[in-house]
Parts: sequence; C-alpha cells; structure tokens
Amino acid sequence: MNTLSRILAAVLVAAGLALAGYAVSQGLERFRMSDRSVTVKGLAEKEVESDFAIWTLGFRRAGVEFGAVQQALSADRDKVLAFLKAQGFTDAELEPKPLQVQDLLAREYAQGNVPFRFNGSGQVLVKSARVKDVEKAALAVDPLIQAGMQLGGAEGEGTNSGPRYQLRGFNDIKAPLLAEATRNAREQAAKFATEAGASLGPLKNANQGAIRITGDDGNDFDDGSSRTKRLRVVSTFEYELR
Repeated sequence: MNTLSRILAAVLVAAGLALAGYAVSQGLERFRMSDRSVTVKGLAEKEVESDFAIWTLGFRRAGVEFGAVQQALSADRDKVLAFLKAQGFTDAELEPKPLQVQDLLAREYAQGNVPFRFNGSGQVLVKSARVKDVEKAALAVDPLIQAGMQLGGAEGEGTNSGPRYQLRGFNDIKAPLLAEATRNAREQAAKFATEAGASLGPLKNANQGAIRITGDDGNDFDDGSSRTKRLRVVSTFEYELR
C-alpha cells in the first residue's frame, strides 16, 4: 500500500469514528440505511418524595424469670405507644404486635450456662402517610433509650430501627415519566433525521423499558431507607426515515 492509500484509509477510519462518537452523544442506538430506519433511546429522570412510611419499633428484654420478662415487655410496649401517641399518631396508624418470650433452656441443643434463661421481644408498627412526621419521631426516641429500653428494628434488621419509605403512588408518576422519555427519544430521532437530510417517519417499534427506583444516598438500589426516591427510565424507539 502506497503512502497516499494509507493516508486515505486513515482519513476514512477517523471520519467513521467521529460519526460514531457523534451518534452516541446524540443517543443514537442504531441507524440502518437498508430499510431507512433509526433506533434511539429516550431518557427521563425524576426525584420524588415517598408517600408512605412503615416504622418497626422493636424492643427486647432478658431475665431469669418468665413473668418478670413478660411484665417488663408489657411496660415497654405501653411506653412505646405513649411515646408515639405523644408524637401525634392515632390508633389507626399504630399496630402493636404480640409479645414473645422464649425459654432458652427449652430449645433443642440448649446450653445450660446461659446468663438469662428467658429472652423476650415486642414490636409496635407505625404505618402512616405522614412521612415527615414518621421521620421526625424516629429522630426523637432518646427518652425511650434513656429509660433503659433496648430498641431495635424489624426481624433481620438488627439494631436498625429506622423507618422504611415507600412510593405507593408510583402509577401516578409512571405515565408522565414514560411520556418524557418518549419525547426525548423523538427529539433525538428528529434531530438525526435532519442531520441526515431525511424526514422522520412513523414509529415502527417501541420498548418502554423498566423504571428503576433508587434512593438519594448513592446506592444502586432502593432499600427503603431513603425518603427521596430517584426514578429513571430508558426507553427504546425505532422510527422510519423518509
């Protein structure tokens, strides 16, 4: 290959890379000359506030006598309910769970040297659409702790007794978000058609994609701990070109 041929090949490669880079920057996924169509991705993002909160306020006691442990748990439950009602929650928003007391020596493979034979727990659930009030109450539990209560969360959450925030009005947000992604994709497709000297034709295929919900804490998933939710959808559309 002579010098002129090598220069020409390099120019063609560079032009191809530049065109590919431009296409990617514009959201173009695929352009097919054979059937005159273009496939683009439309993006839409939105931050929304949770509209419902569930807070599991758990408490534990241990002792050498069954009755004493049960009485302590019952007193703790009364204190928790009094605290929550003082925070403004109604009976309809509160759900006390049955108390549980376990005899550690009655378990299979029990060890006889346990310091406390009986281990008990209780829970009060707060279920409310007053999300900010739940968050405020969760930050005001110091008096319960100072009273000697061992607070915790739901089963499997360890000591994490924070509220879990939900987005129950998701369907009300879904339609506008998908509409925004559709508009975004069509704008990109129309821009590409103009750049290519063509006009945008009818829609051939569409895939709305899945709406991804994450928290505002930087995690790639929503574990419920974040009051603010970030919604993101990437939809794919194929348009004819004329």
